[in-house]
Formats: sequence, structure tokens, C-alpha cells
Amino acid sequence: MARNKYAYFPGCVTLNSAREVQDAMLALASVLDIELVPLKGASCCGAGVMKQANWDLQIALNARTFAMAEAEGLDVLTPCATCQGNMSEDFIRLSEDAALRERVNEQLESISGIRFEGDMKMRHLLHVLVEDIGLEVISEKVKNPIDFPIAGYYGSVMQQEGACGDDDIFDPQYFEQLIEVLGGDAVNYDSKTKSVGFPSLLSEESSALRMTASVLSDAKGEGARIMASACPLSHINLDTYQVKAGRVSGKDVDMPAIHLPELIAFALGCYNDRLAQLRTRVLVMGN
Repeated sequence: MARNKYAYFPGCVTLNSAREVQDAMLALASVLDIELVPLKGASCCGAGVMKQANWDLQIALNARTFAMAEAEGLDVLTPCATCQGNMSEDFIRLSEDAALRERVNEQLESISGIRFEGDMKMRHLLHVLVEDIGLEVISEKVKNPIDFPIAGYYGSVMQQEGACGDDDIFDPQYFEQLIEVLGGDAVNYDSKTKSVGFPSLLSEESSALRMTASVLSDAKGEGARIMASACPLSHINLDTYQVKAGRVSGKDVDMPAIHLPELIAFALGCYNDRLAQLRTRVLVMGN
């Protein structure tokens, strides 16, 4: 039996357009003795979009996910900072508002036969690695040190009270500490917690692209040769829309952007072929 066991909430992007995150999660979990228990039938967290139209629906859906984890006696683990921030916000509202919690539980009981009691925690992979697994344990398992200057991107959604573990809300350090034990040189840059505009990309593309370019150019200006993102949703902007962001903003944004789980998996000796490809991209782009 694994020493560390969590109810696994990968998020929609991880299970669809960013399957590389799922691959890396399963790989690092195996190396670090983490058991990821699937939450079969769990719904989307809302991604910051659903609540704009119907927050009651979003809260009910997330309460159902929480209740499913509670039935297993487990905390929820996600590799997505947007899911973490969004779900933590709903968890706090449910925990603090007894009337709302009872109203939602009436719905859950009538539809699913379960209740949310607030007995679990909502956790991001980053916080689990630092607080539960331990940096010393991770350091001992590193086989391929990631010897690049790396910019860790937290994003803005997770950096709110109750959503970022024991890390500092305004000046988080967990990502930098993790990068150092993985062999990298952690780049300190001001934009590590700034938004890249997702999902505003769908309605305010020009503004979102400029926000994305600001984060990338800031990191590159401070010496980063690669960016690792704690948010698969933000990664869409940072990677897929990188060229367009540079064109719109006129800034130097050329930089490989990968996911946090990939960074960890590579360092732990998994997917050496992908690590080799990353090294090539760093040589070509990260100068």
C-alpha cells in the first residue's frame, strides 16, 4: 500500500488536450509512492467560467466531488492550479455557510445519495510534494537533474487564502524550493503569480495575449531558459499561444513551456526521450 493516498482530480485539460500531464502524474506517483484514487464520474470544476452564469450549479457539482472524496476518506489532489483555486473557493464557502451547505446537501442526497461534511482538504500537487512527500525525499530520488534556469509559474487563481497550502499567498516559495531540489536554478521574477488571461482568451484575446507575453518576457528577462506551469489551463496561453503573444506585444517571449508534473517526472528519471527533446528546445529557444 502506498504511503500517500489521495482522491485524484486531474481536471478536464489533463484528461483531454494535455494528456502529457496525465502521463507525468502517473509516472511521478509511481516513483514517489503516491496512490491516485480515481474519482469516477466527477464533473468539471467550472474553471472560473461556470460561476459567471450559475454559481449555485458549480458549487453543487464541486460539493459532489468533495463528498465522493470524503466517502473514500481522502483529500483531493489536483495538478491544476485553476481547479485548485476554483474548488478551494467553493470548499470555503460551503464550510463557512451552513445554510448554503444544507441546501446543497439536500440536492446531493436527492440526486446522488451522498453528503458533503467538510472532512477533506483540497490540495494541489505542488503543496502535496512539499508538505507531505518532502523535498528531502524528492531530492534523494532525482536521477536527471534539470540543470536549466527555470521559471516556475504559479498563476493567480491558486494564490488565495485557503488554496495555497502553507505557502505564502503573496510571495510563494514552494515552486522555487522544488526546482532547486530537482537540480535547477530557480528564477525569481515578479510575474510568477500574475494572470495570463485564461479564459479571457475566448473573449478578450488581445488583452490575454499581452498578459501572457508580459509573464513570459519577464521570466526570460530574469534569465529563465524554460518555464514550468502549475496550471494546465494557463499553459495553453504560455505555450500554444506563445508566438501569437509575441507578435501582438512585440516582446521577446520565445521559451519552452512545460507542465510542473513533466518537470518532476523528467527529473525522477521518467521519459528520458522527452527530456532529451526538452534539452534540444532549450538550446534552440531558451537563449
